[in-house]
Amino acid sequence: MSVQVIESMVEWIENNITENPTLTELSGYIGYSPYYCSAKFHETVGITMKQYIAKRKLSLAAIEVKNTKYRFLDIALKYGFSSQEAFTRAFVKAYNCTPFQYRKGPTVIKLYLKPLHLPVRR
Repeated sequence: MSVQVIESMVEWIENNITENPTLTELSGYIGYSPYYCSAKFHETVGITMKQYIAKRKLSLAAIEVKNTKYRFLDIALKYGFSSQEAFTRAFVKAYNCTPFQYRKGPTVIKLYLKPLHLPVRR
């Protein structure tokens, strides 16, 4: 599987992130088996697809927390959290502050960014 295919996988995930993309849907889009997609994604990106989606959802939600005045519940639901409480628990676990503290304060957090260039593995 080429780096371009992995980049297509990442781009597809990014474009569908609020729709709770699945490995089965991704493999159907790419045209490889779910197992092969999963293995190659993990090998190239360094984390599983599930971990990638969780990290990106939380990072995108954090950006909305900081840059918008949307309710935390609306942001939580947009990114697939079952409740505002579940979102807050995940946020605190990842960033050691609540969404409210992040929105109001000069708190700095480390977001998980979409990879710009994937390494070529041989």
